[in-house]
Amino acid sequence: MNTPQQLQHIPVLLQATLTALSPKKGDSYLDLTAGFGGHAKEVIAKIGDASLATLVDRDDMAITALQPLQQAGARVLKNDYASAAAQLHQAGERFDTILLDIGVSSPQIDNPGRGFSFMQDGPLDMRMDQSAKLTASTFVNNAGKDELMQLLREYGEEPLAPRIAQAIIYARPINTTAELAEVVAKVYRGRRGKTHPATRTFQALRIAVNDELGQLKKTLPLLPDLLKPGGRVAVISFHSLEDRLVKQFFQEQSRAGYEATLQLVNKQPIDGATYDVHNPRSRSAKLRAAVKIK
Repeated sequence: MNTPQQLQHIPVLLQATLTALSPKKGDSYLDLTAGFGGHAKEVIAKIGDASLATLVDRDDMAITALQPLQQAGARVLKNDYASAAAQLHQAGERFDTILLDIGVSSPQIDNPGRGFSFMQDGPLDMRMDQSAKLTASTFVNNAGKDELMQLLREYGEEPLAPRIAQAIIYARPINTTAELAEVVAKVYRGRRGKTHPATRTFQALRIAVNDELGQLKKTLPLLPDLLKPGGRVAVISFHSLEDRLVKQFFQEQSRAGYEATLQLVNKQPIDGATYDVHNPRSRSAKLRAAVKIK
């Protein structure tokens, strides 16, 4: 199995994120999805003291990769970001800068043993927290047709959800990423577009296995209280379902008149396909940022 050091990780929209957060010497920093530390290293360089940083992730490989920053003084918490945010909020902690990068990292995608990608064959896993019980295989091989259809429609925005759900049931047991990708590809035979036909199915399963939208819905309302006055928060999302939630929350908090808690840093999101063209993993990324005004 590849180690974190062997797997290359290029942080998405790095310069745009640094501009949005504008970290200064002595600022405190909360990275709720620290991953392999790409953003965190650069922010810590700006604030000048690793002990001012709190880094959160639920992935064991990420926690291992964050050890050098922990040894330099950063606080590292192994937890899902919604639970960590709730605990920090309850403890009354406040930060000058907060980052939430809610995509799957390159080392996770590129490791076939994690089962996130159909580009290399591997077990149908997709867990960000490898101690969690639910895997993609469990869902694919046990869910009923209606449940599969709902998942594909809601989380994958898949137009052929009924046919794919039925094809999955006929093909069971499905144990590897290649097997699932082939099942979906057969449904799409002759209707290939720019992306692989299994892209939306894999997205839907990953969201379900990791409760990605649930995590985001729980965390967004806590962000204003986790910020100090004048503090900044940046959120990087990778599909329309996430971005829609972030956009709606930021708009609600910035358009509430005298009750407004946030002010948008940019009216329009920073688009990875435009602003980070040299990093192919940034293609679908969108960065939204806000500053606390109360």
